[in-house]
Amino acid sequence: CGRGPGGCRGGRTDMALRCAASLAAGRQPRGPRREGTVRWSSAAKASAVKINEKASREKILTLESMNPQVKAVEYAVRGPIVLKAGEIEKELRKGIKKPFTEVIKANIGDAHAMGQRPITFLRQVVALCTYPNLLDSPSFPEDAKKRARRILQGCGGNSLGSYTASQGINCIREDVASYIERRDGGVPADPDNIYLTTGASDGISAILKILISGGGKSRTGVMIPIPQYPLYSAAISELDAIQVNYYLDEENCWALNVNELRRALNEAKAYCNPKVLCIINPGNPTGQVQNRKCIEDVIHFAWEEKLFLLADEVYQDNVYSEGCQFHSFKKILYEMGPEYYNNVELASFHSTSKGYMGECGYRGGYMEVINLHPEIKGQLVKLLSVRLCPPVSGQAAMDIVVNPPVPGEESYAQFIKEKESVLNNLAKKAKLTEDMFNKIPGVQCNPLQGAMYAFPRIFIPSKAIEEAKAHKMAPDMFYCMKLLEETGICVVPGSGFGQREGTYHFRMTILPPVEKLMILLEKVKDFHIKFLEKYA
Repeated sequence: CGRGPGGCRGGRTDMALRCAASLAAGRQPRGPRREGTVRWSSAAKASAVKINEKASREKILTLESMNPQVKAVEYAVRGPIVLKAGEIEKELRKGIKKPFTEVIKANIGDAHAMGQRPITFLRQVVALCTYPNLLDSPSFPEDAKKRARRILQGCGGNSLGSYTASQGINCIREDVASYIERRDGGVPADPDNIYLTTGASDGISAILKILISGGGKSRTGVMIPIPQYPLYSAAISELDAIQVNYYLDEENCWALNVNELRRALNEAKAYCNPKVLCIINPGNPTGQVQNRKCIEDVIHFAWEEKLFLLADEVYQDNVYSEGCQFHSFKKILYEMGPEYYNNVELASFHSTSKGYMGECGYRGGYMEVINLHPEIKGQLVKLLSVRLCPPVSGQAAMDIVVNPPVPGEESYAQFIKEKESVLNNLAKKAKLTEDMFNKIPGVQCNPLQGAMYAFPRIFIPSKAIEEAKAHKMAPDMFYCMKLLEETGICVVPGSGFGQREGTYHFRMTILPPVEKLMILLEKVKDFHIKFLEKYA
């Protein structure tokens, strides 16, 4: 047919190569589309052998040759116990019998995965931005259309599919600044200090990247609370910085004590250069809400010791206990006077993932950075420009968090009803969880003042500790693995967050619906009692 000197499809040479590739991949060669048996030439067999020899050569990237900082990274929230939970789910789907019918993943704060319904107004605006033809639909309220049009006007080509400025869409940064001013009672906020991010995690990682420098004893030390959210230890490991632990006071409702900060700082000065102080308020995994006096003490300490402050405030809407109130570090810093406000360098973070929204998948967030050196501001924008821009749908979702319906708009009543329903439900579940844990022998749980987790302390008998050592596991990992295998409940051991030597905990989200949460807590109770009996 004239396609080559050897006939159809490139001739015998191509045919031999295709056959060799098929053989190397473990497939039978199909041969040309004609009747008859394929005859393997000696050349084809030789080619297949050579391909197999090449396929088995030593890999360039191995555990020995990979970046050691990446290998050092650990992220307990999605660690070994979650992988085991995934294996058990597969076994259940295959019909393998277990003492339970489902795995309850209480390891992560993923609200929608746990059944929380999305906020209608937020989804309406994002839908309108995603498919602008809906702007002509009478099914959507005018206040949602107004916000969608404004967001789209800030996008190239009026499309959510275009890149934005690396710092984020300008009108959304303006809305974030207005939100911060309202939240903080009129404390000024500059849109130029606002950076839209891929969740709060992206902003935290970016700031740490630009802060970390030096070598040996001058290597940057980063002070983090223990227990902590594993993003911090993971980022510190990846960046080859020095982790400096300060311990929260479990006996005093996980309070932050400045004397403990001073101890940690002074000890760290012997082996690194501590210059970053991270605060999580409300706390994750510990759920404490810091009072005003505590925040003032921390700011004074940072000012005195010349530390760069990172304030992780993603749970600022999640405050449940009476007498507790969220205070932003930015507001307290401003109210402490110009000596502090004009000098303390502060980066604050917020997200669409928590609060009443629970929109984890949109990966929306922002950071506000104040008192940054002008030349460093340019370096930060340069660093952020490497990832081009945060997800634009996430930027739109963040806009609705900071620019929700207001009284007089048609969507306000429904928005407030949905928001209050979510937060009231979380407050109810926080109290329920605390009360039920404290009724279990050998379990002690501090009040869940905020956030969306319990972090109970558990007693583990010495026999169980010895068995855990025999399995080369941390005792609380052993406990949580047994809990998963016997009940289907997936929680994260406290060792993944850090804890004082000799104490054991686990973190569990309070997000499941009340009915499922009560079943979960009863199962934990029954398991714990049997665990104590077995290893007593």
